[in-house]
Amino acid sequence: MNNSGSFERTGLEIAIIGMAGIFPDAQNIEEFWQNLQDGKESIRFFTDEELKSSGVDLSILNNPNYVRAGSVLKDVESFDASFFGFNPRDAEIIDPQQRIFLESAWQALESAGYDSKQYKGLIGVYAGMGINNYYLINLFSNQNIRNSIDTQQLIFANDKDFLTTRVSYKLELEGPSLDVQTACSTSLVAVHLACRSLLGGECDLALAGGVKIAASQKTGYSYQEGGILSPDGHCRAFDAKGQGTIFGSGVGIVVLKRLEEALADGDSIHAVIKGSAINNDGALKVSYTAPRIDTQAKVI
Repeated sequence: MNNSGSFERTGLEIAIIGMAGIFPDAQNIEEFWQNLQDGKESIRFFTDEELKSSGVDLSILNNPNYVRAGSVLKDVESFDASFFGFNPRDAEIIDPQQRIFLESAWQALESAGYDSKQYKGLIGVYAGMGINNYYLINLFSNQNIRNSIDTQQLIFANDKDFLTTRVSYKLELEGPSLDVQTACSTSLVAVHLACRSLLGGECDLALAGGVKIAASQKTGYSYQEGGILSPDGHCRAFDAKGQGTIFGSGVGIVVLKRLEEALADGDSIHAVIKGSAINNDGALKVSYTAPRIDTQAKVI
């Protein structure tokens, strides 16, 4: 799929008027920005004791290709259930990714200066989340929970399809609510779709972002030559010494609005999106996970 072009041709650019995020070593956007300025690396290297307590088998630990690195997101088990009208049991069965994304959506709107229940326009939500290991590791294996909770309720609380609709439901949003899944590009594609929705008049404000939280945070990974993962646990983006990536946890959301209206309403404008585009690499590349240079150049 190819979809390119500048928003400037229509005279409608998109303003980023609010943000929220939680990242390793950063509980908010301000701390994250400070870490970037300081050149801080937020990857953790775990001790054998930490890995054993997370259930990593000794045979895996002794494998020379096992990398003892990962990212840790603070307080993922915490959730202000009563603020959002959840009883303790409902909160317990909801995927932490959905819980934290809901809290961050509220914070993003607060950052933008808007109360969703008072706002007169339509607010859309575009986002995606990571694999739901919480259900598989924490809930499905617990027979008491499975026997006491309706199966459909467990699905609603954990499936990827219900990330954005939960936000729309709890924050009383009546704009489009779309779950986006495009692997590593999910959050950027969510921003792209939100911009198109704003330009098409489907909503007046849009929340766009993504969330990914590993159910077992203090675990490393097995390095495989030719794969996408780093052999030493370090990620060197845009560096000639880069050897691979490392999976992490975090959540990020931006609040978007048509620029002309943001200026007219006196909103705080953090940045302006001039245009966006999406496409796909197709089959003519080295491998399924490898980027293709010419198609990436075309979309740019």
